[in-house]
Amino acid sequence: MPSHERISHVDTAWLRMDRPSNLMQIVGVMLFEGQLDYQRLRSAIERRMLGFSRFRQMAVADNTGYVWQDDPDFSLDHHLHRVTLPGAGGKTDLEHFVADLASTPLNPNRPLWEMHLVDTALGGQALVMRIHHSIADGIALVGVVLSMADNAPGNTLPHRRAKRVHEDDEDEDIFWRMIWRPMTDAMVGTVRMSTNLWVKYIELMSNPGKMFDYARIGSNITGEVAKLALMPDDSHTRFKGKPGIAKRVAWSEPISLPEVKAVGRVLGCSVNDLLLSAAAGALRAYLAERGDKVDGVEIRAMVPVNMRRPSDAGKLGNRFGLVALELPVGVENPLARLYATRERMAKLKGSYQAALTLSILGLVGMAPKFVQQQILDLLASKATAVMTNVPGPQEALYLAGAKLRQPLFWVPQSGDIGMGVSILSYDGKVQFGLISDHHLVPDPERIVERFASEFDKLLMLVLMEPWGRLGDPAAVEAGLADEGA
Repeated sequence: MPSHERISHVDTAWLRMDRPSNLMQIVGVMLFEGQLDYQRLRSAIERRMLGFSRFRQMAVADNTGYVWQDDPDFSLDHHLHRVTLPGAGGKTDLEHFVADLASTPLNPNRPLWEMHLVDTALGGQALVMRIHHSIADGIALVGVVLSMADNAPGNTLPHRRAKRVHEDDEDEDIFWRMIWRPMTDAMVGTVRMSTNLWVKYIELMSNPGKMFDYARIGSNITGEVAKLALMPDDSHTRFKGKPGIAKRVAWSEPISLPEVKAVGRVLGCSVNDLLLSAAAGALRAYLAERGDKVDGVEIRAMVPVNMRRPSDAGKLGNRFGLVALELPVGVENPLARLYATRERMAKLKGSYQAALTLSILGLVGMAPKFVQQQILDLLASKATAVMTNVPGPQEALYLAGAKLRQPLFWVPQSGDIGMGVSILSYDGKVQFGLISDHHLVPDPERIVERFASEFDKLLMLVLMEPWGRLGDPAAVEAGLADEGA
């Protein structure tokens, strides 16, 4: 195994994106029923996580950029800590502890991750994790963390050899190829998309004589660049401003995923559409409670899009793009808000934004740091939040003999974005988490507690209204008004 590995341009961009007000670390919390066996936990980390060399390496600058270099003094004791919460050890105390960690930089002289096993008064322990985004994206890290778990309390799964970073493809940095080859060729070889656009790429490469398609795709990419550059700012709300160092975090109680799916089938919407619409409704309700303007308000969220190929399974690094979603916070009618969300998501699925933003990250990772900061600050200024929706395993998992009750995570925000929204499904349930700047939103619990009630509005409409009328939000609203009269 080599003692050091070159950091790709994309991961370099994330490494250099840290600033005191927004640290580029993914923060996760795993809530358990009962106590974990500490020695079994250490063993799981050693066998599963540390099988990836990157968790034993530091990020070190050299004359040509950055490398992952083995930590000569590596010890798990530097990264795994035991903590007892102050006060009563309840949910609020745990949220404050997590928020303090989210505001604290990782030690740059060690591998860029930490875990804290926390004693709580919540019926079990919590495992709080911080992992720098330069190590990997959320999809990869969720896979690494959950690989430590078992499917029963007494099970210890056999060791599965983790693929090491240096065993990636010959040319790990896909953006070098993107510079020198036609965009269509690069995308076919490096981008996994689940929309009709991917089918068109395959079709194009199978029929290279269709030169008009090359021209059309090239013009579409040019159009996406122009859209990003000329994208107007979203609505100015209390969520937008200059963030400080202190953060706040909160999470909701889980709701039933089968119920969400059932409502989606009736309304012809995806689970993703429903959850994003409920998030928009929760943000609207918070603004209205504060007496702020809500009609016509549009809040733009940068939504990560997984662009990993099947062959990328088990590999670290960052392989995702971003799309800009305008959340229809200004729409009061929950059905109209849902259908507006569905329509906007459908348009984004056929766009080139995800591939374009991924390539931008690779290119700025090669540029001087001040150039990177200017470009990424421009993109960040167009948005209010970063929003993620990650499907987790739909069966209960156990770690070191304790049942995982609720997993949570928060992604970092770049530039002056002051809010991160996360949606995660697990074991037939889905929950909503939020991290915010303390100055901008000091009470994020007031937002997350509205998440379930916004979904319940749609659930009640499905249960109470004739299904034939649900396709017309105005008719539903009129009918409810008549019933109220």
